[in-house]
Amino acid sequence: MATQAHSLSYAGCNFLRQRLVLSTLSGRPVKIRKIRARDDNPGLRDFEASFIRLLDKITNGSRIEINQTGTTLYYQPGLLCGGSVEHDCSVLRGIGYYLESLLCLAPFMKHPLKIVLRGVTNDQVDPSVDVLKATALPLLKQFGIDGESFELKIVRRGMPPGGGGEVVFSCPVRKVLKPIQLTDPGKIKRIRGMAYSVRVSPQMANRIVDSARSILNKFIPDIYIYTDHMKGVNSGKSPGFGLSLVAETTSGTFLSAELASNPQGQGAAVLPEDLGRNCARLLLEEIYRGGCVDSTNQSLVLLLMTLGQQDVSKVLLGPLSPYTIEFLRHLKSFFQIMFKIETKPCGEELKGGDKVLMTCVGIGFSNLSKTLK
Repeated sequence: MATQAHSLSYAGCNFLRQRLVLSTLSGRPVKIRKIRARDDNPGLRDFEASFIRLLDKITNGSRIEINQTGTTLYYQPGLLCGGSVEHDCSVLRGIGYYLESLLCLAPFMKHPLKIVLRGVTNDQVDPSVDVLKATALPLLKQFGIDGESFELKIVRRGMPPGGGGEVVFSCPVRKVLKPIQLTDPGKIKRIRGMAYSVRVSPQMANRIVDSARSILNKFIPDIYIYTDHMKGVNSGKSPGFGLSLVAETTSGTFLSAELASNPQGQGAAVLPEDLGRNCARLLLEEIYRGGCVDSTNQSLVLLLMTLGQQDVSKVLLGPLSPYTIEFLRHLKSFFQIMFKIETKPCGEELKGGDKVLMTCVGIGFSNLSKTLK
């Protein structure tokens, strides 16, 4: 194990995805010990093992060592190769759990990535495919990742616990990323949403829409919430319903909020009216937090800024989430990069909560595995 000397060492199961994604991009091996060592059921969970298998599929030459109990993981990243991939995700977590990491890695593949993911499309833990499609894709376009082949399509919906959903994600490759200056969040100009129902009455979606509008109409008139009722084989294996809302601003910022019903047989039944109203309130809270990127995509924008050309990038964010704060620490460990963080108290021009202006100079990351034409 000659490379062990340069590898970074961590303990515990927290932020496993962050560490593996940054390890893959920076090429630095990582060793993670004591993964749930004191738990009754120690070691990696199914969804984490599934995530490691996915990394193995999209890279070439990765070396992965896991001890017998699954409490220690050594990961030496290979080259990102991409191409056409299919992956069955664990139904314990949503497809968003895997997709968030793929969004970070996809632009730096050797071949353009086209991946079919199967599992749970909408749940209560991870960002749903709808929200990532509405917020993360426009964000990647700001960095110059765009093209006809850049899309995220929902073929089937799947709710927990059974899953059965399917999405197709394709992304072109880029050699370098553009630096960005996202400092003006703009004013909210319209709200769009998607109320979906699977294996329940289609009327559920309409009830969600009415209750969400009862709150949002006081805020802005331009609201359109689509209803999506998938039938038959496209509706997955479990019943459920939910709502995802996205507010768009005059400067092209997207802020999102979402809620899904409790999985079948778990927790109390949720009324569609309550779900619609609560989701509308969550969106208003996200708008209050503000910034040019919503709290789901904070770590994605910071990573892409880090990997940009050797030029200054700036972004105005709402209050940083704990996940993002840990991500900044990891960026320092893997890429030796630090952000300048300025707090902007909410003055006359900035309504809502206190904002944070994040500034950094990119490391000039170049996609070396991209094939030369």
